[in-house]
Amino acid sequence: MKNFRLFNFTLVVFSAAYLSATEPAQQENNSPKNSHVEISKISEAFGHLIGKNIESMGVQFDIQYVIKGLKDAAEGIDSPMTEMECVQAITEAQEFAFKEQSEVNLKAAEEFLKKNGKAEGTVSIAEGKVQYKVDKEGAGEALSETGAPMIRYTGKFLDGTVFGSSKEDERISLDELIPGLKAGLAGMKEGEKRTIHIHPDLAYGTRSALPPNSLLTFEIELVKANAPVQLETLETSNPKNQEIVLPETPLEQVR
Repeated sequence: MKNFRLFNFTLVVFSAAYLSATEPAQQENNSPKNSHVEISKISEAFGHLIGKNIESMGVQFDIQYVIKGLKDAAEGIDSPMTEMECVQAITEAQEFAFKEQSEVNLKAAEEFLKKNGKAEGTVSIAEGKVQYKVDKEGAGEALSETGAPMIRYTGKFLDGTVFGSSKEDERISLDELIPGLKAGLAGMKEGEKRTIHIHPDLAYGTRSALPPNSLLTFEIELVKANAPVQLETLETSNPKNQEIVLPETPLEQVR
């Protein structure tokens, strides 16, 4: 519902902007000569904002009717639905689209893992729901079952779209990782690189802001097997001994 409220607010503001734009004569009398040009740019840019909000709602809107609704509202023509009816209809459409996407993504994930499990060099664990391939052998210290390793990573969806990556070496806590990633990292040695594929059941399923039931792929390099927080450094940068909250990463479980 949060997305709908944002979208609804955008429509209200845009309607006001549209109404103002329909009175050019009044604008010319009260504004600088070039204000019409600026209003045009602002209106077009605002249209882009509306478009982005529409995409984020997970409903396939018909743009021509969205435009019609904006014009009708500006001209005082009644809407074909009350606001409450519209909210309810959008909510139902979102729920249907979410369920449909969940089923499609889950099927795609399982088909990929079934095929990938037969590929040369693929290691399957967790009943085939976690698969990895060693891209580069490591020769350093092995990763323990608990601890805080230093890694470099790139996270991708099944279509190759990147949803997260480390800008520099990143320290993580194994106890806070999604189950599939923790399993996929087991046994890595410093300097090793792996590509890990994770079934949605051992990733985020339908519980996060990511597309529901997404298969996740992580390309990971283990830089250091254990990289504990340097308490002296933290105390120096935090003389008042305030609580320090380490940043979350896209690798962590949904809390």
